[in-house]
Amino acid sequence: MPNSQPKTASRRGFFLFASAAGAAVASASLLTTETPVAAVAELPKPAPENGGGYALSAHVKQYYKTARV
Repeated sequence: MPNSQPKTASRRGFFLFASAAGAAVASASLLTTETPVAAVAELPKPAPENGGGYALSAHVKQYYKTARV
C-alpha cells in the first residue's frame, strides 16, 4: 500500500542536489573558451626593435606610489 503522505525533503537530498549543481557550474565554467575582454585589453605591447622598452604604465605608477617613503 503506497504512502499517501507527501515526502519531506531530507538534508542528504539537499546536499546531493547542491553538490551536483556545483559540479555542473564548475564544469560549465571550464568549458568556456572565450577570453574575457579585460584580459585582451591588458596584453603587453611588444618590445621596441631599437631598445628603449621602458614605459610608464599603470603598473609602474602603482609601484612608484607604494615605494614612496
